[in-house]
Amino acid sequence: MSSVLPVETTDPVNARILAVSEDRLQGYHRDPMSEIARLCGLPVETVIERIRALLEAGTIRRVRQTLLATSLAEGALCAWEVPVESTDAAFDFLFQQDPFSGHVVVRSTDAATPGSNYRLWTTLKVPQGFSLEKHARHLANRIGARHYRLMQAKNLFALGVGHVRRRGMEPGARADEPAEAVDVQVAQLSDLEWRVLTALKREFAPGELRVDLWEARAREADLPTSVFHEVAEDLNRRKIIGRFSTFLEHVKTLASGERVTKFNALFHWAVPPGRELEAGREVGRHYIMTHAYWREGGPEFRNVNIMGVAHGSEKATVLAHKAAIDRHLEEAGIPIGYTNVFWGGRSEIKPSEISPLAYLEWCRATGIDPKSMKE
Repeated sequence: MSSVLPVETTDPVNARILAVSEDRLQGYHRDPMSEIARLCGLPVETVIERIRALLEAGTIRRVRQTLLATSLAEGALCAWEVPVESTDAAFDFLFQQDPFSGHVVVRSTDAATPGSNYRLWTTLKVPQGFSLEKHARHLANRIGARHYRLMQAKNLFALGVGHVRRRGMEPGARADEPAEAVDVQVAQLSDLEWRVLTALKREFAPGELRVDLWEARAREADLPTSVFHEVAEDLNRRKIIGRFSTFLEHVKTLASGERVTKFNALFHWAVPPGRELEAGREVGRHYIMTHAYWREGGPEFRNVNIMGVAHGSEKATVLAHKAAIDRHLEEAGIPIGYTNVFWGGRSEIKPSEISPLAYLEWCRATGIDPKSMKE
């Protein structure tokens, strides 16, 4: 089907579907494909046919139910200082050989600034019961990092990667109200809940996409579909489920020659201590932000405490969006003591493994005593 259907994100039907399927299905839905169809006003058969074609062509890199991993495993944004000549090898190791590193990005600044020597950035999540610091120390030894900085999220203000939906968005476009501040707390799960989550989070192959697509996953978990739904919906109420999403290959050039976005920027702001929640909610209300967090950058990054990511096809446009956010913070009476932009270069993204059983298997395969990695 992908050989006859258009697979560009600019195709009107594809754009209509992607504007919904990238990030508008928050939480758990018993029939995600039908919900996408309802929201974009197309027959469900068309939605399934097009998403299959886009996935087969590589325009969509994965289709999956996301989890709010900050609720399931200790995690952090990690900046690594590695010798310039070792950057590519360190990147390859973290992407290919560490299941617990997710986003792996080489970043740079427009000028030498505090923290610009930290060029390799990753997300890192370590399953419950194991030490984030010990795992980071192990990775630092493996990649030859001189220094690293773990920056755990204290609050989340924005999370929704809708690239098609954001095209043409005017700088400063924002919601009427400040964003919700979501606390980062790790939940304890039962064996039954882990069984459901393990089946729930696995990526879908093109042939698996259908109406009532959870029936097969319930069988995989050896559960009646009704029980699978009930457990998933309870996890959703506990804010452990993220969104059902079609993730675009937004960095690399597609087979069609298209690039979904060209620039991705990590924004840093330092606001007065005690005003982090207020500032984060004001940043997070801006529609351009795909991520916004309260993280402590420490002295390595001039004590920035609000961070966020935005994407765009033109560098000047991305900077215009940031300038609009800066003005809004100042108009809201929130002074910016320091700010910076880290531009993304080479990038790979994969879901971080969060299963404690997977961590035990990794320890055994790596020749590490699991007890030595405990908290």
